[in-house]
Amino acid sequence: MRSIGEMSRDSGLGVSALRFYDRTGVLVPARVDPVSGYRWYSPAQLEEARLLARLRRAGMSLADIRLVLAGWSSADKDLVSELLQAHLRRLELELSDARAEFSTLQELLMRRENTLTSDPTITTRLTASAAELAAALDAVRFAVSVDPELPMLGGVLFDVEGEALRVVATDRYRMAVAHAGVGGHGGPAVQVVVPAPIADAMRALLNGEESVRLAVDGDRVTLETEGGQASGRRLEHDFPDYRRLVQLPAGRRALVEAADFRKAVEGGPVRASEVRRQDGASYDLSVLKVADDGAVVVCDDGDDDPDQVAVNREFLLDALAAGGRDRLILEFGVPTAPVAIRRPDDEETFSLLMPVRLEH
Repeated sequence: MRSIGEMSRDSGLGVSALRFYDRTGVLVPARVDPVSGYRWYSPAQLEEARLLARLRRAGMSLADIRLVLAGWSSADKDLVSELLQAHLRRLELELSDARAEFSTLQELLMRRENTLTSDPTITTRLTASAAELAAALDAVRFAVSVDPELPMLGGVLFDVEGEALRVVATDRYRMAVAHAGVGGHGGPAVQVVVPAPIADAMRALLNGEESVRLAVDGDRVTLETEGGQASGRRLEHDFPDYRRLVQLPAGRRALVEAADFRKAVEGGPVRASEVRRQDGASYDLSVLKVADDGAVVVCDDGDDDPDQVAVNREFLLDALAAGGRDRLILEFGVPTAPVAIRRPDDEETFSLLMPVRLEH
């Protein structure tokens, strides 16, 4: 007999998923301890659990999975084969429909004029506080994408409007926004995407409290300080409209002691993600919720509260470090909305983490 933990390890299904499939009658343990309620699985059930994991990864509905497992256990090959073929036909049809829609979208995209495209001939010069700009870059650098297929996200957006400079970075799964005051800019709004290596070179020069000079000359961006200069070509890609992405539904807010909460996340329970990384490995999820007393709780694997939110634990730790304050505000909306991590004294500097769908 296998314990639920051993079954999870050997089958690829999370403990919470095994509990869910028990409750729904899809994969019921061979024995449940009448005193402790602990679940035990027979050796034959391991094959069913592995089959279940494969069917879920293939996107089969729970109703059809039920029938496949029933046919599998009774050696009804015809039923199993028909169900698999029917699901494959549905997937192929859905893929065909998706290809047609994407083809139409590509045509629309080619015809659409992008009114937000930065003027490649624009020239602007402004000044900023070295300390403010350094803090802004520190707050967003962790969210820069390293995906070569999305080069437009491989840098930091410098968005200058009026007397404010916002710096933004995102890799689709997380986004960070920070700001710094600027002077000397009296023209129209300017947006340039500074490649990550150039942004890092700029940050290395920002060690004092003095005022620094930032210049945009066509496709070139330059930062001048008393200690040196960092310059390079901006990315030729347009950055997504981040203002639309930071509009979140109202939710619950909780103030956390950053150091204590970080320890709770580092030492707390995790769940393995159903989605795999590019190298095939799963990554750890921290499942969070706001308790009735207002505290943020790192949930264990037996907690199936519908208001809990799962996030990539590594990304959460990065965002807590980038927060740069002893106390931080965690903001939760619905479980499918991003989690926001804000500074109590500066809510214009924040990070967003996309939630990860749990198996159940």
